[in-house]
Amino acid sequence: MKLVDWNVQWGRGADGRVDLARIVREARALCDFDILCVQEVTRGFHEGPASGGLAGGPSADQFVELAALLPQFTVLDAVGSDLPALGASRHRRQFGNAIVTRLPVRQVLRHSLPWPADPAKPSMMRVALEAVIETDIGAIRVVSTHLEFYSETQRLAQVASLRELHREACAHARAPAKAEKIDSPFYNTARPMDAIVCGDFNSAFESSAYRQMLEPIADAPRFIDAWASSHPHAPRAPTVGLYDHDQWPEGPFACDFIFVTEDLTSRIAACEVDQDSEASDHQPMWLELR
Repeated sequence: MKLVDWNVQWGRGADGRVDLARIVREARALCDFDILCVQEVTRGFHEGPASGGLAGGPSADQFVELAALLPQFTVLDAVGSDLPALGASRHRRQFGNAIVTRLPVRQVLRHSLPWPADPAKPSMMRVALEAVIETDIGAIRVVSTHLEFYSETQRLAQVASLRELHREACAHARAPAKAEKIDSPFYNTARPMDAIVCGDFNSAFESSAYRQMLEPIADAPRFIDAWASSHPHAPRAPTVGLYDHDQWPEGPFACDFIFVTEDLTSRIAACEVDQDSEASDHQPMWLELR
């Protein structure tokens, strides 16, 4: 099973040009992915900055655009920030994550992450999109998320929530409830313990949020950093700041991670960061499990 994770900055590259097709081409060139997890996908931000849009002019609905670019794949969406239209636009402005996969999808869960008040910092609502996906190595819970940038208080609360959601899922794995009937919304609650949680954690390698993610979890397998497991003695590969020096004047560092449950570590065949792409302000990562 091959997975690519990427904060795509609505397809806006270091050249300032928005090109979601370029994102897809480069992701497919990295590996023949089964699952693509992306963050900063937009809907309704196409009117231009003066009317509440985003720089470069993304399309009106990038989730629909992804589906058109990958017609043999299922596109799952989750919106974190859902805001009113501005100016003459009639479109609500939505900002979130997607999971795109050619594999069978079982349950899909959209988790709003905690947003504790922190009046000294600007912030936005954040979300974790979870899909139970049937892969060649078994069912896996895949989570695409994007944590708060400015507020450490909110980031730590969001990491705590991700860990609690994992513990809850593992409880369903141990003691599932049967479906009411085959065509009922009361679906079988069984979920796998094996999980991948990936995305932009807006938290540097070895920071407090990163370390919290790796701590043991009661009644659930702990998370392991897949890149660190694959490169135990190497300097950390940066995932941001390589080419966009205006947004990242402090220089390159790692803030995008792929965490896997400890039982999956023996299946890691590769976990890499592409250092060459300039299609976003972040670098794509990819993971292969066998």
